[in-house]
Amino acid sequence: MVTALIFAGGTGQRMNARAKPKQFLELHGKPIILYTLEHFEEHPEVDNIVVVCLESWIDELKLWLKRYDFRKITQIVSGGTTGQASIYNGLKAMEGSCQQEDIVLIHDGVRPLINKELISVNIDKVKKCGTAITVEPVIESVIYSEQGDLINAVPERSQMYIAKAPQSFRYEAIWSLHQKAQQEGLLAVDSAHLCNIYGVELHMVISPPNNMKITSPADYYIFRALYEARESQQILGI
Repeated sequence: MVTALIFAGGTGQRMNARAKPKQFLELHGKPIILYTLEHFEEHPEVDNIVVVCLESWIDELKLWLKRYDFRKITQIVSGGTTGQASIYNGLKAMEGSCQQEDIVLIHDGVRPLINKELISVNIDKVKKCGTAITVEPVIESVIYSEQGDLINAVPERSQMYIAKAPQSFRYEAIWSLHQKAQQEGLLAVDSAHLCNIYGVELHMVISPPNNMKITSPADYYIFRALYEARESQQILGI
């Protein structure tokens, strides 16, 4: 079984959106999170979807899901104070329905410009290798500095990548790591970082272009332009 775990528990403080969290900002009358969820809802290999949402917005999300007739969403879970805590809550909620070898794709609710092929490649990679971390090659030099002033290293750019999403695993493997981190009070940037800390072998999947995370007002306007460009390509064939 394949489950998509979509976490959208953040308040979007960098967005400066006073009325709504970033995942509920609308484009053409539909919240960003629904654009994200549609990719998993429509994918034939995804069996069900678990959403981690701000508790105060769960009822609002349910109304939107009903309006757009989503069928695969089996649970909506309250988010935590961090992304890591939200993922923990989602994985915990899946305990009763997931088997050890089931595949879970962990994805940001505000990363709506993925595609069917990326989801498929993630699933195939986990089947073959046990892990699949979506990455994007860097296009500029990366600087490493221990103190934030002196440059300690400039790594070879051809070896550098940016972590994206989905980040995909066997359920028992990633759930056990999140439990361990919770017990030890360990904080990680994302699940890939958590796996790296605990020495888990990670395998890469190359991201398609524009797999962006919407965290600021500028990101929203870029998303709108890219989405409308995609729509024009489909309608006009350009």
